[in-house]
Amino acid sequence: MTKAEIIDSVYENVGGFSKKESAEIVEAVFDTMKEVLADGKKIKISGFGNFVVRAKKERMGRNPQTGSPIPISARRVLTFKPSQVLKGTLNPHKSSAGQQPGALPPRAGEGSASS
Repeated sequence: MTKAEIIDSVYENVGGFSKKESAEIVEAVFDTMKEVLADGKKIKISGFGNFVVRAKKERMGRNPQTGSPIPISARRVLTFKPSQVLKGTLNPHKSSAGQQPGALPPRAGEGSASS
């Protein structure tokens, strides 16, 4: 989904705003998120997930073509951890009642009482 599609979705689903106002709202949300993350703070959106900026130290890597070691500079990276609600939306088959956490679903032909 592109930013333009997000703007269109906001325009269609949230009444009372013009397309230009919808674009300004989406831009304002993204600008706010960028500012917060640039300051090194995390963003926690209930029911969606967490955006966290992590600092990575300088380390040695290797050039895949030559195999020679090269330094990889220190940098900050953005990570996203989805909430349990989002995970459940993405994987609805895993939230079946009575299933143990981490348990695998029964394979075809296994686990049925009527044999």
